[in-house]
Amino acid sequence: MITTTYVIGHRNPDTDSIASAISYAALKQRLGDSSVIAAMAGAPNPQTRYILDRLEIPEPLFLADVHPKVRDTLKRQPVTVDRHASAYEALELFNKSGVRVLPVIDCDNKPCGILSLLRLSESYLLPCHDRIRQVTTSLSSLAKTLGGHFATGARDEVPLSLNLFIGAMLEESFSSRIDGYDPRELLIMTGNRRTIQLAAIERGVQVLVVTGGLPLEDDLLEQARAQNVTVLLTPHDTATAAWMARLSTPAFCLAEKEFAEIEVDKSLTALRQKLLVANVSAVLALEGDGTLAGVATKSSLLAPLPYKLILMDHNELGQAVPGAESVEITEVIDHHKLGNSHSNSPISFITSPVGSTCTLVGRRYRECGVEPEQKIAALLLAGILSDTVILKSPTTTAADHEMAAWLEERSGLTVAEFGRDIFAASSSLKNYGSVERVVAADFKLFTHEKYSIGLGQVEVIGFDEFYSMKEGLLDALAEVKRRDNLFIAGLMVTDITTETTLFLVEGHTRIAHVMEYPQLEPHLYELKNVMSRKKQMVPHLLKILARV
Repeated sequence: MITTTYVIGHRNPDTDSIASAISYAALKQRLGDSSVIAAMAGAPNPQTRYILDRLEIPEPLFLADVHPKVRDTLKRQPVTVDRHASAYEALELFNKSGVRVLPVIDCDNKPCGILSLLRLSESYLLPCHDRIRQVTTSLSSLAKTLGGHFATGARDEVPLSLNLFIGAMLEESFSSRIDGYDPRELLIMTGNRRTIQLAAIERGVQVLVVTGGLPLEDDLLEQARAQNVTVLLTPHDTATAAWMARLSTPAFCLAEKEFAEIEVDKSLTALRQKLLVANVSAVLALEGDGTLAGVATKSSLLAPLPYKLILMDHNELGQAVPGAESVEITEVIDHHKLGNSHSNSPISFITSPVGSTCTLVGRRYRECGVEPEQKIAALLLAGILSDTVILKSPTTTAADHEMAAWLEERSGLTVAEFGRDIFAASSSLKNYGSVERVVAADFKLFTHEKYSIGLGQVEVIGFDEFYSMKEGLLDALAEVKRRDNLFIAGLMVTDITTETTLFLVEGHTRIAHVMEYPQLEPHLYELKNVMSRKKQMVPHLLKILARV
């Protein structure tokens, strides 16, 4: 099984998140690991989309979640039995494959029942006394199982319930034994005993099986046709044929019609509920069209997942793609505060207080002695310029400046001009399409003791457009606060030209008394010289929460 590793940034990804994921996946591939794929946990914001379009770089794979699904642990090409196959064939499959459960499928590969080795064994080892003679079969299955051919009659898939009698005695004794039975419910099996054969034919039995590879005399054949008696000739001796006739029952007659099933795109949690809580031995996994995909058992819950994660630009599971807590994380590259949970094994964890994760990825290129392609160098530079607001943010470090200069040379772009283009092309809030998307575009959750807060941030050139959309943005923040049960939900609108942020907030009224920044109007504060959410806004809010 090939394991795929997804390099993925946080939810509501920004440019740094997506650019670092694409660039690091490209480095891994350059180093020979073709199983690494860049991914994203949300749609690109207008700024990121502009950069990708300008550089002609395709968007990463979108993963709405990585919750383990049934399909992820399922063994394809399951051992199955056709609905018309005999119990004998089913036993052969059980013996060859070692499985304990066989899905019974129709001609469209859709399950119509399930056959367990236990149930099949009980059917033949523990026969009910009042049904000890009963054989449920079809003419087709009987002929196939006995390796015989029809002297009269023909193959038919219609199931029949027959009473089996062996003609191994004098005709008088035999006739007395079958008296009282409906002749059309009799299966008579005998060798070259003409008197038994004649008695069966004269009564008009349903099936006469002649054993030992012996023919039926011509006059008896004519009578059999006249009496509508099916005559089957088999090479087996009578004892073997009698035993095998019992095993000619079609699988669908023995299968349990009620069985546990689940679609392949359902979660492993749902499968666990069926296997453990409902206490079933196997669950049939179905494709969307109802065809059989595989058989899930309790061992499926322990199978390794076919994918792993490398987290970029975050390390807290609360910001990761949904389901990340259930997937093996092999690496983390980040420039934020630590908030990760423990890992089950040692992993590569690269973190540094720089302004952009792209700075750390660029450093990895140099450490590995790999020269980034021109497009990747430009993408890394875009990530740095975006996250540091063209190297103006207080989070900007000497390492960011130095990496930006290194990437300038390899991308053929200049920091000042490329940075202006990026923000000029994406500064309009109308590019987001709706107030909800403005709020959600780069929205992150943070916790402090009993409080949970959410903060979004957008960069603009001038605040005129913001004021025209303010009421709608406030309504959107109120909905996010309610939906996520937050103490406060805020949006930082940062003017990169004046290096001033307007902070629009929906939350507890008491924060107005401790905010320590001018309140322009209800819900709105002016934060001069504040551009960084990570280094300035979040620490400030966490500090004042302790005083609320």
